[in-house]
This record gives sequence, structure tokens and C-alpha cells, in this order.
Amino acid sequence: MSENRAGEHGSVPKRTGRFLEKDGYWYYTTREGVDIGPFDSREDAEIGVGEFIDFICAAEPKVREALESYRAA
Repeated sequence: MSENRAGEHGSVPKRTGRFLEKDGYWYYTTREGVDIGPFDSREDAEIGVGEFIDFICAAEPKVREALESYRAA
């Protein structure tokens, strides 16, 4: 059974793989369901997702709210 991660509240969200390979390039998927890439390697995608998380953590609330508006249905 899955548990909430630190800082999460409420029901546990569905967890899926964050990285995918398509046509020889790598992408990562955000919680909002947006695929970010392409990257030449999985390692580059892993660096990219770390940088994205750092950006979101430091962003103004209005930036996070704008990203939330893209959440996949």
C-alpha cells in the first residue's frame, strides 16, 4: 500500500514512472501530466527534472498556480 510523501495530505495520488523514451529521446512527466524534453539521455532527463523541481520550489505562488492550470484531467 502506498503512503503519502512528506508534505502531502489527503488520499495518496496514483504513482507512475516519471521518465519515458520516445523516438530515441528521453522525457520526464510532471504531476500535471506535461511531458518535458527532449533530452539526449535518461541521465540528462534526470538532471532536468531536478532543475524543474528546484525551479518550482523557488517559484512565486502565481507561477505554481499557472502550472496547476495545465494539470491533465
